[in-house]
Amino acid sequence: MKEIKKANLYKRGLSLEYFTVGYNIFEGFISIGAGIIAGSIALVGFGLDSFIETLSGVVLIWRLRGHSEDDEKERAMEQKAMRFVAYTFFILAIYVLYEASKKLYFREIPEGSLVGIIIALLSIIIMPILASQKRIIGEKINSGALIADSKETVFCAYLSVTLLLGLLLNYFFGWWWADPAASLVIVGFLIKEGLECLEGDEDHP
Repeated sequence: MKEIKKANLYKRGLSLEYFTVGYNIFEGFISIGAGIIAGSIALVGFGLDSFIETLSGVVLIWRLRGHSEDDEKERAMEQKAMRFVAYTFFILAIYVLYEASKKLYFREIPEGSLVGIIIALLSIIIMPILASQKRIIGEKINSGALIADSKETVFCAYLSVTLLLGLLLNYFFGWWWADPAASLVIVGFLIKEGLECLEGDEDHP
């Protein structure tokens, strides 16, 4: 009976990750497309982060589908996943920092993006619920990787708030500098998240 309950929890975890991957692919393409049209680096960066979240989801699907009673194998899989996510965060941080700095220096003015505002609002609503469910299941099955992924999802919600602030200020008040300024805040979150991933990797030798 206990084994059946645990198997059901793994299935629920997989369902959450399948949703995560599907939603983030949709969000990523829409955000990058809208960002290119509006000239919004914050929106493009948000879309790229969606694809990082997608990669994280794919790794978790691999983890949950390939669940093993071999602790050494589980630990090795988790280390690889956390290290990969950390490095991609640093790469993305460098990209967003470069583009935001260029926007500010050359005073490149983006157009307002209603699509970007809607996408950010959807993420603010969906991501906290998704993160909560992932964390609950991760704790029940004692999966550090799933718990770490729930934190990644929470980060996506924070990123949505920062993005929305920049887009709204530009859309309604024409504050062109708000978008790259919001991007610089996003850089801080990206670096922080990458460092936390590396620390988590070191905690699991």
